[in-house]
Amino acid sequence: MRMTVIASFIAGLTLTACSGDDGKNGVDGQNGVASLVKVTALKIGDPQCALGGQMIQTGLDSNISGVLDESEVDTAQTQYLCTSSGIGLHANLVGRFESGDFGQSAAEIVDFHAASKQIFVVNANSGMVDILDASNLATSSIVDADRLQLNNVAKLRSLDVAKDVNQTLLGGVNSLAIYDNLLAVAVERADTLGNSKQGNGVIAFYLLNDTGTAVYQHAVEVGALPDNVVFTHDGKRVIVANEGEPNDDYSVDPQGSIAVIAVDDGVVAKTASFIDFSAFNVGASRAEALSPLIKINGPGATVAQDIEPEYIAVSSDNKQAFVSLQENNAIAVINLDSLTIDSIFPLGLKDFGQAHNAIDASDKDDRVNLQTYDGVYGMYQPDTIASYSWHGAEFVVTANEGDSRDYKGFSEEARAEDLVLDPNHPQFAAVKDKTQLARLKVTTSMGDEDGDGDHDKILAYGGRSFSIWDQNGQQVFDSGSDFARITSAVLADNFNNSNEQNKGDSRSDDKGAEPEALAIGRIGDKYYAFIGLERTSGFMIYDVTNPFAVQFVDYVINRNFEVDFDIDGNDISGTPELAGDLGPEGMKFVSAASSPTGQPLLIIGNEVSGTTSVYQLAL
Repeated sequence: MRMTVIASFIAGLTLTACSGDDGKNGVDGQNGVASLVKVTALKIGDPQCALGGQMIQTGLDSNISGVLDESEVDTAQTQYLCTSSGIGLHANLVGRFESGDFGQSAAEIVDFHAASKQIFVVNANSGMVDILDASNLATSSIVDADRLQLNNVAKLRSLDVAKDVNQTLLGGVNSLAIYDNLLAVAVERADTLGNSKQGNGVIAFYLLNDTGTAVYQHAVEVGALPDNVVFTHDGKRVIVANEGEPNDDYSVDPQGSIAVIAVDDGVVAKTASFIDFSAFNVGASRAEALSPLIKINGPGATVAQDIEPEYIAVSSDNKQAFVSLQENNAIAVINLDSLTIDSIFPLGLKDFGQAHNAIDASDKDDRVNLQTYDGVYGMYQPDTIASYSWHGAEFVVTANEGDSRDYKGFSEEARAEDLVLDPNHPQFAAVKDKTQLARLKVTTSMGDEDGDGDHDKILAYGGRSFSIWDQNGQQVFDSGSDFARITSAVLADNFNNSNEQNKGDSRSDDKGAEPEALAIGRIGDKYYAFIGLERTSGFMIYDVTNPFAVQFVDYVINRNFEVDFDIDGNDISGTPELAGDLGPEGMKFVSAASSPTGQPLLIIGNEVSGTTSVYQLAL
């Protein structure tokens, strides 16, 4: 970010008055009173400057101290120089597709096929892959009046993947990835007991031609609930995160695993290699290596069953895969040469007692109320992760969404008021107050530090932020309370909104704006992180080129908070079609070299509004 400060303006304010004359005009000669200027930096989220800036105060140094005291400030002359939105990088909406399906996850994970200029979108509602035409995107930003209902991207066709694979018990599509002309699609599968996604899923492979026509090749069996599929950067391997979720009564809990499928000169292997976590089970060879800070809490589950791989990032040199274990609040590091687990590092806890981590913890206080709470912590629990290289070292970026285990057969989810709290806990009174901590969603599985049956720490879900970690698991950056401060400054009472109705502050008790989607893009010599806010909607942009000097760039949102609507599954009322883009779930950065517009693009699948939006990025 840069801010233009008018130097001549400040210089003019700092002129010192001339000395008095010899008293011939009836005034004894004496030194004049100096005019002083005071410049104060304003943080992101300031009420006067939402994106930060400077406050310039002036006044006369009446006590001749050389310092402008508060009592000397001429408030009528105070001026603000606010940082302009998007300076350094502009995100302009140039394309959008409306499926017309609301609250049905009709647009989730997205990818782009450069040769055909087509966008591939996971449509969980139909269980298919929608293919959109991106060859005629707008060449300039759409005016505000048209952004909310823009529908200038055409749907060409859909892939019925289950039909192409032609195997029994196949379910919906969860993820997809494209490398060159090869498309990989992850499909979940039921088991023979009637559980909808506890069987071994498959990765279906298609060959794409220059018109985007997809020719089915074959399917490779992987683990239970393949939730994310990616290619290595050289296209030689396909990596799959098999989440292995339990069924609702927790009577079946498959192991979480990683599948690796070899690709030799565009030819995909017929079988996968598997990496599981059984070596970390109690009594197994690596049991002692598992940190006690890693959350293992499924009833009767082994470590291998309890670990649930969520999302994958591949290192720049293709030698490692970083896998988010969301429910476990950890990241696994996979050695792609030996197909072994190098390590599992815990992500630890975020201290909400620190000023830079302040949160609004209540949906019943009817206001923006960012507070610090000693003894209250957030588990980072990232969903999407990505990685990039700086000075030859690898860094992992995480969108810290948070997630609980909440099933009929087992639930760790509670409100803070339900906890049996240690009487000496600093929030012993606050947890009984619905305008403070009583409503905060917390886990009952952790927090009893001394084993005496009461909670010594209050642990909430998610970090309400994004973070950067080095390859050893050390955190080098966290955005703190940026998302809450920025959205509350920009949106006022609409901050921490739900994505299923316009009701501000309704997610403060849960996970706030809920960062979930994430993409990293290189533009020129800079790396940018794009973080989607699932509940409030819109996305944040940060310059992460130097992971030790991260800079906020912009908050971009295409949503109307004045529209009356309510989405509850198939029960839909009001006019959600007027609300804009709701619930960013998946993101894809497209480089300028691959883009049909010649400029970098950011493609977003919005699951609640069922829309796919395309932003052109320009410096």
